[in-house]
Amino acid sequence: IWDMETGAEVRTLAGHSSAVTLLVISADGKRVVSSSEGSGLKIWDVKTGAEVGSLADRGRDVNVCSVAISADGKRVVSGSDDKT
Repeated sequence: IWDMETGAEVRTLAGHSSAVTLLVISADGKRVVSSSEGSGLKIWDVKTGAEVGSLADRGRDVNVCSVAISADGKRVVSGSDDKT
């Protein structure tokens, strides 16, 4: 996570075992959802950098192609290369 005014790195979100392919930040700036090749989604706390949840890929080897967070921050949707 980078500070847009100073360009300084503020936090690193470490935990994926392969290349991160998607990131989306919640409207309130409190959460980031990330995806990596062949895995599910991870949910991060922006303030602490801690992983606060994960959404499994249900045992499938898929790549998430799109992610969105609802305006109220209560739901995450994703689309994958297996058409789900």
